Amino acid sequence: MRVDLFDFELPPERIALRPVSPRDAARMLCVSGDGRLEDAQICDLPQRLRAGDCLVFNDTRVIPAQLEGRRGEAKIGATLHKRVDLRRWQAFIRNAKRLKPGDEIVFGGGVTVTAEARLEDGSYILLFHGEEAVELLLERAGTMPLPPYIASKRGIDARDRSDYQTMFAEKDGAVAAPTASLHFTPALMAALAAAGIGHETLTLHVGAGTFLPVKADDTDAHRMHSEWGRIDAATAERLNAVRAAGGRIVAVGTTSLRLLESATGEDGQVQPFEGDTAIFITPGYRFKAVDGLMTNFHLPRSTLFMLVSALMGLETMQSAYRHAIAEGYRFYSYGDSSLLLP
Repeated sequence: MRVDLFDFELPPERIALRPVSPRDAARMLCVSGDGRLEDAQICDLPQRLRAGDCLVFNDTRVIPAQLEGRRGEAKIGATLHKRVDLRRWQAFIRNAKRLKPGDEIVFGGGVTVTAEARLEDGSYILLFHGEEAVELLLERAGTMPLPPYIASKRGIDARDRSDYQTMFAEKDGAVAAPTASLHFTPALMAALAAAGIGHETLTLHVGAGTFLPVKADDTDAHRMHSEWGRIDAATAERLNAVRAAGGRIVAVGTTSLRLLESATGEDGQVQPFEGDTAIFITPGYRFKAVDGLMTNFHLPRSTLFMLVSALMGLETMQSAYRHAIAEGYRFYSYGDSSLLLP
């Protein structure tokens, strides 16, 4: 499909620079399969779902993956993207023209890396020196990797360390938050449980590639980034039981949805999964694993707007986004959310 079909104009003032407080006070646009739009709030979610439904969250934890340093006199910035092994990470480099394989970069806190190899997409493999765990080095030298549409408008500060982390965050490895889950609070989870709505977790370590624009003119020419994920056997079994009992699987966030779809066979059964997924979902895709999606509002021409258009229909999502813009919904990572039930 033509990528320009997924374009739209977003006024800059619609981009949220901070989350609302409390988190579950954010707005939620409910979109039905017939195209009906209803304005609600996150705290209304227990009334918008049914007893027996199951929400699926991503329990990845965002690491301070943004690094600033020097190679000699040259300033070098790095955004870690994907773990290679215990001491190596793939990273996108700023000022990469001043870097070549074999060069050393010195970051803050005495953290030093070697730029081992340059990959086809322009990123580098960085080898962290020393014996300390890389996670400890990042806590010392790194900052939270806020999306460029926020970081370009304000500085990253201490508040982002908590704001850009979900209540489910347990497993280190993401360089971007599964932002739909940012809206959830213990009080909301208790209300959902009281309404008979269950939840499960899986792990998908979100990479910086999630923010990369689609540069191709046609979706067939776009090469999707890969991310590592895991669904254990017990979780897969419980999710299959939800559907067998007539409940719906509602993914919280596109990351949860992409992993669920990667792990599910043509028979609709979720299988245990561990490894990389580069699934690219566009209109025409037949969903196997999910019956709904809760997700924030996405960038124009992005793979994520293509995904929601595949779930609900392009015309429906164009209408929903026009409504959201006109009604003052807040967009992107720290913004409001939508509940999509086809």
